[in-house]
Amino acid sequence: MTELQVIDLVVGEGKEAVKGALITTQYRGYLADGSQFDSSYDRGQPFQCVIGTGRVIKGWDQGIMGMKVGGKRKLQVPAALAYGERKMGSKIPANSDLSFEIELLEVLTRDD
Repeated sequence: MTELQVIDLVVGEGKEAVKGALITTQYRGYLADGSQFDSSYDRGQPFQCVIGTGRVIKGWDQGIMGMKVGGKRKLQVPAALAYGERKMGSKIPANSDLSFEIELLEVLTRDD
């Protein structure tokens, strides 16, 4: 896999994720073999981050932009747009292609 693949599972009707917005998501992350390495659902707490500014992996920065609140999206993220040659903890080997199922719960911008 060399390019980011974005698959809309549910198209949201709410506010759109734009560069610099604080977003709230629920997600599950999977390795290429289908095993789950992370889940905000399992932690019982949504994940918040600022999008489009390099604070999360490039695959998220690119793949969540334009998504709308209420939407669900699957991202197939090549290693180059994930953690590349870095190993992350005990669960993500170096050079791993990752996939995520992401539900967008909220988008906050400076106007809010």
